[in-house]
Amino acid sequence: MESLISLKGHFHVFPSFSSKPRTTIPPTQVNTYRKNSFFTFSVRAQVEPNEGSASIATSSESVVDALKVKEWEVGMFHNEVAATQGIRIRRRPPTGPPIHYVGPFEFRLENEGNTPRNILEEIIWNKDIELKERKPIGMIRKDLEKAPPVRDFIGALRAANERTGLPGLIAEVKKASPSRGILRENFDPVEIAQSYEKGGAACLSVLTDEKYFKGSFENLELIRNSGVKCPLLCKEFIVDAWQLYYARSKGADAVLLIAAVLPDLDIKYMTKICKLLGLTALVEVHDEREFDRVLGIEGVELIGINNRNLETFELDISTTKKLLEGERGKIIRERNIVMVGESGLFTPEDIAYVQEAGVKAVLVGESIVKQSDPGKGISNLFGKDISV
Repeated sequence: MESLISLKGHFHVFPSFSSKPRTTIPPTQVNTYRKNSFFTFSVRAQVEPNEGSASIATSSESVVDALKVKEWEVGMFHNEVAATQGIRIRRRPPTGPPIHYVGPFEFRLENEGNTPRNILEEIIWNKDIELKERKPIGMIRKDLEKAPPVRDFIGALRAANERTGLPGLIAEVKKASPSRGILRENFDPVEIAQSYEKGGAACLSVLTDEKYFKGSFENLELIRNSGVKCPLLCKEFIVDAWQLYYARSKGADAVLLIAAVLPDLDIKYMTKICKLLGLTALVEVHDEREFDRVLGIEGVELIGINNRNLETFELDISTTKKLLEGERGKIIRERNIVMVGESGLFTPEDIAYVQEAGVKAVLVGESIVKQSDPGKGISNLFGKDISV
């Protein structure tokens, strides 16, 4: 079989090591692969032991690995693969919006094929549109060479947990959300980040989605360049490996991968790239099937349980306890995976509940960013001062 790979805007064919019969790709599908497939193509990042910065070098081995992982796209469309794994969030509209004419007027009808079924699906579809305007990978490679050193995200969470006896806090710098609207009118990302750090946060999560969360990569850069020492999670809706490179070039130390959106092979592929770049991957799940899928992926070290139903946005913190009971909890302990409780955490009782369930860290935004002093909001959340 032959695999397709896009290099600097050109479409090439590379042989793969397979004895399977050759697959012919219909000409009508070529544009789909050209637009929707992205490969690391001969990129390997090496983390310098003293500085933690990523340097980029070419490697034919990386090309082969990328081809093996992404070869599935040649034979099947993404939504079809996703459906077999129970993923209900479609990555892009199955059909284009139909155009109808009545006299001189044009109108479009909404249907199942071109209308998002929930807010997450709408966000993901919009992300695909945004990525059409992405910066060329060659320019990002130059930016990567100038990016600040990577900081140890998981190490910071473990250290905070050991120091306080409480879950390490990932405090979220967030101006708004689709479900709650504007959370903080007087929004200064650097001021909030500094207050979080002073209040005892181990790491920070920075929303970079502009349309739905009023965030930006500029906020991420501003915080990174402000002197804040906390490792930074780029809270973005990632659907393309290009976003990983871009996040690292802007100073991110970690990224979010959502199992409700990404099929297993995408998660495997992206976690490998994260390791090459020195990034930590926080892989997020919100039900049993997603959790089992992620536990089946080698190399995952940080898993978040989102207590929010990503389709209805309803909250239920018992989700964390339910998912960490029994065999799953045993596997987590054996592999020393750090579990993160996410969403719906507002009180010391909430923190105690998810900690008892087995989490070593929590990601919290709304309940502290809305406070006049976010740092003091952390004390209220934990029921005590957790600053150094």
